[in-house]
Amino acid sequence: MKLNKQRTILIGFAFMSICAFWQFYDNEIPKILKYTFNLGETWTGVVMALDNVLALFLLPLFGTISDKTDTGFGKRMPYILVGTALSAVLLTILIIIARPSGNLALFVGVLLLLLLSMGIYRSPAVSLMPDLTPAPFRSTANAIINLMGTLGGIYILVMIKVLLKEAADPAQTDYIPLMLSLVLFMIVAVAVVFFTINEKKIKEEIKKDGGLKSLGETFDNNAEDASSNDEKASDGEMISKSGMTQKATAMPSEIKRSLIFLLVSVFLWFTAYNAVTTAFSRFVAEVWDLHDNAYATCLLVATIAATLSYVPIAFVSSKIGRKKTILIGISLMAASYVITGLYPHFSPSINIFFALVGIGWASINVNSYPMVVEMSKAGDIGKYTGTYYTFSMAAQVFTPIFSGFLLENISYRTLFPYAFIFSALAFVTMLMVKHGDVKPPKKEKLIDHFDVDD
Repeated sequence: MKLNKQRTILIGFAFMSICAFWQFYDNEIPKILKYTFNLGETWTGVVMALDNVLALFLLPLFGTISDKTDTGFGKRMPYILVGTALSAVLLTILIIIARPSGNLALFVGVLLLLLLSMGIYRSPAVSLMPDLTPAPFRSTANAIINLMGTLGGIYILVMIKVLLKEAADPAQTDYIPLMLSLVLFMIVAVAVVFFTINEKKIKEEIKKDGGLKSLGETFDNNAEDASSNDEKASDGEMISKSGMTQKATAMPSEIKRSLIFLLVSVFLWFTAYNAVTTAFSRFVAEVWDLHDNAYATCLLVATIAATLSYVPIAFVSSKIGRKKTILIGISLMAASYVITGLYPHFSPSINIFFALVGIGWASINVNSYPMVVEMSKAGDIGKYTGTYYTFSMAAQVFTPIFSGFLLENISYRTLFPYAFIFSALAFVTMLMVKHGDVKPPKKEKLIDHFDVDD
């Protein structure tokens, strides 16, 4: 038995379409709210936090519902198809009504429906991989899925550079070409999955080979041999297991203290990073008077740098341990925030510091969740995995609103000091983490380095 990489790539097209959408949502929706509808930064932050609030309910809901579904197309495919179709229609409507004379309440209403439609197929799309991958190969398959998602994000950043031409008045920017490219990309990507992946047939083939364990069995195995967390659960598996009852043992108080400090660190570094990714597209216009979506180049540099750094980061972690690697990553990000914030005008050299931000963020993502798993072996892995994602999601609900309030009421110049302060606090709380640090063994395959939970 071996991993069918071609099939895994085809499955990854669904996740690629999702990542392309969220890249567009995070970068362009705030600009539309601000420049087209003249919404203040605080309320823009409130709207931008809605997706994370809804995700807390929608991801486990549709993950669980699709678990219990049985159709001729399989368990996950109906939700992927319906969610994509609704999202494509609603995204088209959203951009059409995004006009200066448009109705803000109508825009936000359609946006809510769009977020709900994305929620319909997000969990089923992620769950498709563990459903159709033999248990021993899910780590490698998750790495492939992550790379496919990265390609989706890169695609939309390139399209923003190529197709989105800002007018002299930002409110008059024509989003139709970009919207069409995104809608077409999502439809084609999901069509590839639909016409190439026979969910039921593949599942039967893997069952015959004895490679398709239940998610519960996989989870139990991970709990037993997670010393290096090389075979950790994917996002989809986590969602499916969120309702499972696990036999838990009491976690020693000193380990629990370290876990609490690590979870606080998760909240703090997500608070810093998400503030920048959400507000940067407006920051460059307001502070540096930079237009024509030049911000996309910086984010593209950060994304590519992060992707290229996964392999060397894994090597560094194996030599000095996860905690030190995370502290180095936080330091890189904090220093880059400070230096970038000092620039009075845009300079191409800023891309250097965005590359460092990408490397720093990758250093954190490669190592933080495995540390949670390492500590929670002494208690309940399922419980603390859910807590890890709760802290990260809570930060992404909090920070668009709070940072938006500062941008609106003090200055746009507060963005990078804000990110630095929360990064510095994360560094301090991470110093207090005394458990869960291991030097991960060398991966057998190059692709396995991209098996990351963020």
